[in-house]
Amino acid sequence: MSARPSTRQSLLLIGCGSHARVVLDLARAQGPLWKVVVAIDAMKKPDAAELEGVPIRGGPDDLEPLLSGVHGALLGIGDNALRERLGARVLAAKRALVSCFHPKSSISPRSRIGPGVAACPGAVVMTGAVVGEGAILNTGCTVDHDCEIGAYAHIAPGAHLGGRVKVGARTLIGIGASVRQNIRIGADAVVGAGAAVVADVPDGVTVVGVPACPSFRR
Repeated sequence: MSARPSTRQSLLLIGCGSHARVVLDLARAQGPLWKVVVAIDAMKKPDAAELEGVPIRGGPDDLEPLLSGVHGALLGIGDNALRERLGARVLAAKRALVSCFHPKSSISPRSRIGPGVAACPGAVVMTGAVVGEGAILNTGCTVDHDCEIGAYAHIAPGAHLGGRVKVGARTLIGIGASVRQNIRIGADAVVGAGAAVVADVPDGVTVVGVPACPSFRR
């Protein structure tokens, strides 16, 4: 698993929307580990002065100057592709992408978790699983043994992956979806809410229904 800091570190929160508020809650649930000292709007100059007590100091053009004054950044962005672009800028600025795990998540010590991952309450990651950089493990999702979750993918609330499932980069597994063991889902794919995936899904394809069938190619 990715290392957690041993002393309190100051962090920048990237994002000011609903997912940013979720990530801020995750960071605050860590107790004294981190202090989120500043936030930026990920898409534009901000309309508000603060986000739940954290001052908002600018938009995406202000990212690098603000990073110079903090240890690292939290990715509070739901859009997978945008999260990836901004995560790359954080790393290029030689600052840490910080992973945060809610105390009520269950992350196996024999899993591997990349930087910038957010694990919400009830998220479960089992032994041998690998979760890539910037992925979101949303509320109550389960990632079973030996799964591989690609960078900047999103496993939505209540989604369940059987053992040895492979999910590509920037793919969304929708709320309440189920994926059979040993399935491969490509990059930039979408699994619709409540779908049951029993066959492999190519890159860029959206599948919906029970059993899941292609809807359109992105």
